[in-house]
Amino acid sequence: MEKIRFILNLGLLAVLLAACQPAAATADPGIVMTAAIETAFAQINVPTSTLIPTETPIPTATVPRTPPALPSAFTTTVLHPLDTPHTYIQDSCQYLKAKWDPNHAAPGTIVLVIMFHGINKDSSSLDANDITVKDFDKLMGSLKELGFEAINATQLADFLDSNAPIPKRSVVLTYDDRHTAEAFEHFRPYYEQWGWPVINGWISAFGADDQFLQENVVLSKEGWVDYQAHGVIHNINISPNSTDEFIRSELQGSIDNLKKHFEKTPVAYIWPGGGFTPRGAQVAREVGYRVGFTVNPRGPIMFNWIPLADAPDAGRPAFIPEGPVNDPRLTLPRYWPTQVLGALDTIRIMGNDAAAYAEQNKATELEYYDIVCAPILGSIPGMP
Repeated sequence: MEKIRFILNLGLLAVLLAACQPAAATADPGIVMTAAIETAFAQINVPTSTLIPTETPIPTATVPRTPPALPSAFTTTVLHPLDTPHTYIQDSCQYLKAKWDPNHAAPGTIVLVIMFHGINKDSSSLDANDITVKDFDKLMGSLKELGFEAINATQLADFLDSNAPIPKRSVVLTYDDRHTAEAFEHFRPYYEQWGWPVINGWISAFGADDQFLQENVVLSKEGWVDYQAHGVIHNINISPNSTDEFIRSELQGSIDNLKKHFEKTPVAYIWPGGGFTPRGAQVAREVGYRVGFTVNPRGPIMFNWIPLADAPDAGRPAFIPEGPVNDPRLTLPRYWPTQVLGALDTIRIMGNDAAAYAEQNKATELEYYDIVCAPILGSIPGMP
């Protein structure tokens, strides 16, 4: 309305101005007014462009990714039915990161632990668990032929703890009890040819008065005999009846002896007579041991995968079940040398099967890691 009023006023002003101008012909004021009004209405009726409202984009809802179910642990029919793989890493994210880091040991890396007690020239003087020199050399050659390489106790502990890199087929050679330095000459050629170490389970009973001590200290300085703990008194096994005082004296006493005479802190405890208990393992952890060896030949071991039994076996009464200890790394199985030759190829195949199983489940495990773990632990090095 205001606009119409304004235009009419403009029209009237135009008429008055026109009237004031000298003109050759006199204009009819009525005609001028009519023309002005028509012009004003024409301007009012000119259609104006309509603004089309812009459409506000609706944000796309973020759909949370659902992590896939993780596969079960690798199993094999090669093991005794009562010997089942036990895991020991509770955090799935930590496990997967260590497992798939390309700078760590490849999935399927397998470790065979062998316990020697005596290596004799002929079979006439053999103890039931001893081996002849001929069979010893045959065993060592077969290990090498099938691609095994020897590692020491710290390498084993690092592998079991964090999947630190070791040879894809590794062997741990343990030679229990006190021996003269000469007794280790059976292992020397394999150290000189292939760089293979051997672990000695040192008994600390005699302390500085041990007649074999100094020659073993000299051998230790060469670097290829890895001295680890095998108790102080040794011939009294740790059992459910053992007092805390006795357990600590055996475990801590071995550490003290090796520190004093060999200038090293052991990481492994070789349970004398294969005797261990849940309390013994607990104290072993408290004083600093990272791995422990039994005399139960249940099978080879892998990262976060150790075959153990949860209950006694009437068919193998000497085997103490390890499951109740609830610390697989402190109850590692070992083979007697007489059992190994026939099992080497089976162990090799087991490692290959475990590697294939890991590869089959790799995409699932990496997807789980990306969804659940990466926001907390970061991406796995070398992975897209």
